[in-house]
Amino acid sequence: MPRSIALLTNPTAGKGRGAKARAAVRERLAASGAEVQDLQGRDGDEALELARQAVDGGVEALVVIGGDGMVHLGVNAVAGSRTTLGIIPAGTGNDVARYFGIPRKDPVAAADVVVAGRTRQSDVAHSAGKYFTTVLSAGFDAIVNERANEMTWPKGQMRYNLATVAELRTFTPLQYTLDLDGATRRIEAMLVAVGNGPSFGGGLRITEGASLDDGLLDVVIIKPMGRLELVKTYPKLFKGTHTTHPQYERHRVRKVTVASAGITAYADGERFGPLPLTVECVPGALTVYA
Repeated sequence: MPRSIALLTNPTAGKGRGAKARAAVRERLAASGAEVQDLQGRDGDEALELARQAVDGGVEALVVIGGDGMVHLGVNAVAGSRTTLGIIPAGTGNDVARYFGIPRKDPVAAADVVVAGRTRQSDVAHSAGKYFTTVLSAGFDAIVNERANEMTWPKGQMRYNLATVAELRTFTPLQYTLDLDGATRRIEAMLVAVGNGPSFGGGLRITEGASLDDGLLDVVIIKPMGRLELVKTYPKLFKGTHTTHPQYERHRVRKVTVASAGITAYADGERFGPLPLTVECVPGALTVYA
């Protein structure tokens, strides 16, 4: 019996790379003998509904074409089900593809990973009825995301650069209350990040050392530092060498509650919800072609 695959595309991902990759990926999957359902929602809500319908219908694989936002949608459709997630990277960050060694520049090579059929089990993080795979940001980085989303110009990465500069001028450390597996802490910090995986935002390794299959979340706290020190530390995130900074703190937990007034958290690069949020690790809830 042929494999059944639902192919879901974000045509706007990566400045149109998703739309360009779609036909080649569909052709490669069909050539392997699979029955391919071609899905494309008019918006995120419709795309998620189409994906969930396919999963409920018993499709063997859901293959998403897009960036980490599209992967986020796919994870929320398949987590806890018997459907395997396939990833064709076509965004700007593509952190989840990095996690699973999926080719990030050649969509047909990424489709070959699906065709080969090798899979890996992964934990996911769950909060407020939703799942995420990478990192939940709940501090300075989340505030930058909020400002950038309100800007209409410029487009792309430059918008986030300008938002970062704007926030640096006025940002002050935040007051947090954390519950770490039942232990309560009240702290002042620049940010708190909750990682299921080690990186977000195109390779920023804020939760360096986080494992996808240990049943634990990595909670990273960056305690108060001056603006100049924050700017100097930022490049270290790409190598994960910020872990030696004296203002860095890490905890590994099964469940964490993060509270801070007026902060909206982001996860997988998507607006996730206002704090407080309780996040729990769900071990092995996701199967991915890797």
